[in-house]
Amino acid sequence: PVYQILCYSAFLLLQDGGGGAQGRGRRAAAGVFMDVTRAFSGAASSALFLSPSTFTSRRRGSSGMISPPSFSSSASSPPSSTSSLSAEKHGPIRAATPSAAISLQEEGGKRVGGVSGDSFIRPHLRRLSPYQPILPFEVLSSRLGRKPEDITKLDANENPYGPPPEVLQALATLKFPYIYPDPESRRLCAALSEDSGLGADYILAGCGADELIDLIMRCVLDPGDKIVDCPPTFTMYEFDAAVNGALVIKVPRKSDFSLDIPGIIDVVEQEKPKCIFLTSPNNPDGSIINDEDLMHILGLPILVVLDEAYVEFSRMESRMAWVKEYENLIVLRTFSKRAGLAGLRVGYGAFPLSIIEYLRRAKQPYNVSVAAEVAACAALSNPGYLEKVKHALVAERERLYNLLSEVPFLKPYPSHSNFILCEVTGGRDPKKLKEDLVKMGVMIRHYSNKELQGYVRVSVGKPEHTDILMKCLQLLT
Repeated sequence: PVYQILCYSAFLLLQDGGGGAQGRGRRAAAGVFMDVTRAFSGAASSALFLSPSTFTSRRRGSSGMISPPSFSSSASSPPSSTSSLSAEKHGPIRAATPSAAISLQEEGGKRVGGVSGDSFIRPHLRRLSPYQPILPFEVLSSRLGRKPEDITKLDANENPYGPPPEVLQALATLKFPYIYPDPESRRLCAALSEDSGLGADYILAGCGADELIDLIMRCVLDPGDKIVDCPPTFTMYEFDAAVNGALVIKVPRKSDFSLDIPGIIDVVEQEKPKCIFLTSPNNPDGSIINDEDLMHILGLPILVVLDEAYVEFSRMESRMAWVKEYENLIVLRTFSKRAGLAGLRVGYGAFPLSIIEYLRRAKQPYNVSVAAEVAACAALSNPGYLEKVKHALVAERERLYNLLSEVPFLKPYPSHSNFILCEVTGGRDPKKLKEDLVKMGVMIRHYSNKELQGYVRVSVGKPEHTDILMKCLQLLT
């Protein structure tokens, strides 16, 4: 088909050639097209062959226009039924054979000619499995037949205390919701600069950190490029890689959920992946990456994306400032956990200046809404509240860990985040455990992927949420 299109392009140039300099120019251009087609087809090609004499003879029809070129098959060509330009197969060149144009009239919800809607979707996306999100309160309330306040939601690592009161006040007095937001989120980036101590030039805001994960992949990966993933971890990395047509190389974590540094080094040397996604603290187990391991990975020829969605609960300093020293480091953060703004979708990242320029070009221009920017700025205006909530959640995490350790069929893992991963022991079925708790109005996270088939994850809530969970677990003991 490409060969035929090239030939027909040469034909069109000659058709309107005329005389004089313009005609000579068009004939010269047609010659270039013929050179390209000959190079494209090659001596042994089985493609359709168009004789150069078709153009040199300049056959004219009764209208005085050059007749469409005829295509003849070589010895190895397909049957003659495929040896002519067909509008049915070559939409852009229907003018050559108008009688062959197909009707696009719809009949019974299907297009005539065998064209269905999903045929326009990229093939790798037709094979894509959808991401499995956590259900919100209103859906759970409808399915369980319970009021939202009667549901103990410990399955999505949300902040049960919600945002500072300044956020609700700012949203209630929002002045210009009908005006498009600032495409550069300048007010928010300035507030984040003050909060982090990093220059605003290094900071990019997004519609949640999830948007930035996808944006990074769109800017960095060509289809077929490779990324390194270290499961069990946040499954959005693997999902977004599939959306962007990338290949995922998995280097599983050790039994204690620490990174396999030698394994990562081997994969980078052998497979030449473009980037690696790391989470610290890691979701779902709450383990952290120490400085030594991170510097080992930063020494490799690979872009390192460090997701710090839960760093506030770890008592570790953020590595945002490291982007000024390492050209291959990106650090992602979010307002979902720290500030209780999961429903408004606000995330941000720290990027080397040599990278952030291109992400700014490629991102959607109005990706952070007016409401989201106002809410995030209001949350940052009350750091005392954020610290108080953080300390409350860390204290409750320790209490929850101790209580879960007393449950005979659960083995909790120490966590540096706002959740605790538990291995389900004693022959219990983790899926049934979750289902039994759901019937009591308590939501926890169960996993179907092979790395975590025997585990459940419990988010840290308020003390009263822990009390309800423990009462339900006692009933199941």
